[in-house]
Amino acid sequence: MELLKEKISQEGKVISEDILKVDSFLNHQIDPVLMLKVGEEFARRFAQDKVTKVLTVEASGIAVALMTGLALRVPVVFAKKKQPSTIGSDAYCGKVRSFTREEVVDIVVAGSYLGPGDRVLIIDDFLASGEAVRGLIKIIQQAGAELVGVGTVIEKVFQSGGEYLRKQGIRLESLVRIGSLSGGKIEFLN
Repeated sequence: MELLKEKISQEGKVISEDILKVDSFLNHQIDPVLMLKVGEEFARRFAQDKVTKVLTVEASGIAVALMTGLALRVPVVFAKKKQPSTIGSDAYCGKVRSFTREEVVDIVVAGSYLGPGDRVLIIDDFLASGEAVRGLIKIIQQAGAELVGVGTVIEKVFQSGGEYLRKQGIRLESLVRIGSLSGGKIEFLN
């Protein structure tokens, strides 16, 4: 997606060799026109997969997942980072280590929103080490649902997440792949 690359080039800020800040359009302030195009692109790529649910983790993945769900015309479910009392005991849980926050959090989805027969597409803003995706995969497995693939807006190829998923045979669609952030420069791979 050239539009996305342009936006990253113009507004992305390299914080360190591991962190790219894109909060002016993706995960703090949202560019809704760009997110709609991103969602439509994911929908195009997964159009033949009979997706029944889009799944993400709060909060940064919600905008992208919502636009993808809109384009696919399917519900969007997001894993909550704290289990509210309204979910009760019928819930699926996973653990996620946040790279940027340097903490481990439990994520939870109510059992009534995922189940056998669901064909689930995981959508997220970034793929770095793959911790969020692994936590969501555990939830999908607990629900007896089927993972059809993972879509990520930005994959940091120099970290291990994408390689891990591909080795597991999981379909991964990354709209932009970044090979390096060394020297404060963004190196795009596609």
